[in-house]
Parts: sequence; C-alpha cells; structure tokens
Amino acid sequence: MTDYHSQIETEAARLAALAGDLSVPVPTCPGWTIAELITHVGQTHRWTVHMLRNRVQERVWSRQVPSGLAEGRSGDAAWLAAGAAELLEVLRETDPSMEVWTWGPDKRASWWPRRMLFELVVHRVDAELALGVDPEIPAGTAIDGIEEFLHNLPSAAWVTKSLTELGVEGATIHLHASDADGEWTITQGTAGKIEWARGHAKGDVAVQGPVSELLLLLYGRRSPDALTVHGDRALLERWLRAVDF
Repeated sequence: MTDYHSQIETEAARLAALAGDLSVPVPTCPGWTIAELITHVGQTHRWTVHMLRNRVQERVWSRQVPSGLAEGRSGDAAWLAAGAAELLEVLRETDPSMEVWTWGPDKRASWWPRRMLFELVVHRVDAELALGVDPEIPAGTAIDGIEEFLHNLPSAAWVTKSLTELGVEGATIHLHASDADGEWTITQGTAGKIEWARGHAKGDVAVQGPVSELLLLLYGRRSPDALTVHGDRALLERWLRAVDF
C-alpha cells in the first residue's frame, strides 16, 4: 500500500521551503503570486480536515471553511505547515473505509490522501517553476499521479462538459513514458467521459517523454513542445485545454 502520508509530509515541507518571497508571480497559475498559491493549498488542507472530521456527505466549498487568517491576509510558510500537520493527523486517525463526500468516483475517506498528495505535488511544481527551479518528481510518484488524474477525470463535471463540446467521441490519445514502465491509452467516450487502459497501443495522437513530464502535461504545466508528439497534434492540444484543472 502506498504511504501517502509520508509523501504528503515531504511535499508540504518542500512547498513551505519555497514560500520565501510571497510576491513572486506564478506563471502556471495566471494572476497568482506565491502568497495566493500558498493560501490556496493551505485552505484546501483545512477544507479536507473539515470534510473528514465532520464526515460530510454533501459538497461544502473550501471557501466556506474558516482559514484562520485575518480578513484580506494571505498564508505564509508557517500557516501552510500548521495546516499540513493538522491534515496529516486527521488522515492518520480516519478509517479509510469511512463514507464521506468526494468529487471523485470513490466516496470513502481513502480517496483523500492520494488527492491531497497530487494537489501538493502540482502546486510545489508551480512554485518551483515560478522561482526558476527545475522540478523533479520521482517516476513512481508520476506514474501514480497520471493514473490518479485519469481515474478521477470522468467524475469532474466541469471537465466532462468541456469534452462533450469538443465532439471527438472515439478519439484516442496514447501516453508513453521514455524513462519508466508506463504506457496509457485514453479513449474519449460519450457525454464527455473517458476510458483508459495501461499498455501499448496506437492512438490518434501519441506523446512520448519522461513520465514526470507526461504528468505535468496532463496538468497543463508543460507544453506538448517539451515532448515528442506523433499524429494529430491539434487533437492533443484541444483535449488538453478541455481537461484543464
């Protein structure tokens, strides 16, 4: 079983260490600075704590949960670290089988640690890119991140609506890791839903590159220009815009 708790602890510490100059703009999150990035992540942690502690069964928006910040103030490294510590405490004490609301397909507490890890990974990368640091993601983490993304995607209503409007039912996208044992084929289904499978296959478009770069491509943090693309590049670019989280 993957130790998401330890990975969350590591990623939260890495992000907090980047929260020095909070005024630095974050190009991958247009309109945000590091301060707003930190505030978003810390508020997400506090929202998750609220959902799990209260066994919430219906959607509660993160902005409805108290942040502990004064009106108009942004979070900093210490505030982020405090929220991450509380999150880890709650994750560790919560029965993974407990029923709780999620926006994904799995309505149990076990959904949250994996989701919180990749929320941290992607936003840690955002901060690193803003500061001119070349991000590193272990191959195993990146593989899990790709599959977590694809697993949750059919439940993201804001994405399925965009995919429906593309009109590309039946189109296939193949991802091929060049530095790890990872290949996936995504098939666009009806009503904006997708299906995906591991393994080698031929797609309408294929993308090859390091597995960490494939993960960042899915999250809109890398351009297809940074990878090798074969086939219908226009399809890939339209699809990526539609699945933007």
